Amino acid sequence: MAYTLGLSKKTLVEIEKGRSSLGWSGSVTLCSLFQKSSVICEMFGDVLPLIHRIAFEESEPSYRRANQTRVWWNTIKEKNGFVIEQNIISQHYRLVAPDNSILASSFDIDDLEKLI
Repeated sequence: MAYTLGLSKKTLVEIEKGRSSLGWSGSVTLCSLFQKSSVICEMFGDVLPLIHRIAFEESEPSYRRANQTRVWWNTIKEKNGFVIEQNIISQHYRLVAPDNSILASSFDIDDLEKLI
C-alpha cells in the first residue's frame, strides 16, 4: 500500500495510527487508484466528481445521500438541523442537511460553517 501511494512504510504507519494525515495528494491518489473499492464507494460514492468539486471549489450542491451508518464520519458541529462531519481517513468535511442530503464538501470547515 505504501509503495502504491508513493509513501514510505513509516509514513503509512503514522497515518494508520492517527499521528499523521494522508493529506490532499495522498487522499486523491488513494481514492483515484481504489475508486471501485467497496470501502471507498461506501464512504464517498463516486469519488472523481467529489475530488473535482473540492479541487476547483465548485459551489453547485450535491444531493447525494449521507451514508446511513456514518462509520467513517465524526460529527463536528450541529446547527439548525444541519450537521458538519469530518471523514476519519481523509480529514475532509461534509455538510449534511436535515433530509440527510450532502450539500457540500471541503477541507476547510469555515467554508461549510458559512452555509449554515
